[in-house]
Amino acid sequence: QVQLVESGGGLVQPGGSLRLSCVASGSIVSIAMMGWYRQAPGKQRELVADITSSGRTRYADSVKGRFSISRDNIKNSVFLQMSSLKPEDTAVYYCNTDAKTYGTDWFDYWGQGTQVTVSS
Repeated sequence: QVQLVESGGGLVQPGGSLRLSCVASGSIVSIAMMGWYRQAPGKQRELVADITSSGRTRYADSVKGRFSISRDNIKNSVFLQMSSLKPEDTAVYYCNTDAKTYGTDWFDYWGQGTQVTVSS
């Protein structure tokens, strides 16, 4: 099993910044993709950004130029630096990863989510 623990959410004014962190723990053999998704009230969960183990990134069009994803492969961590935040960025943000643990195959894991609220 892999546990994902997110931190860094909170309330921020429009135009402000936040940095989300996610740490994966457990009997991890290897981690492939790591990413962030978000779900606003009444909407489907959507990809925000993801990053491969080699550092290739992908972003939703709505966050390009404002958000930056990075990872630390040694510490099994992924980060999301969010700048120029807008009210429409308000959502619960979830960390996601594809990981393999000892004795199991590759599985998709999710964190518990962290609330980001952009409001004046």
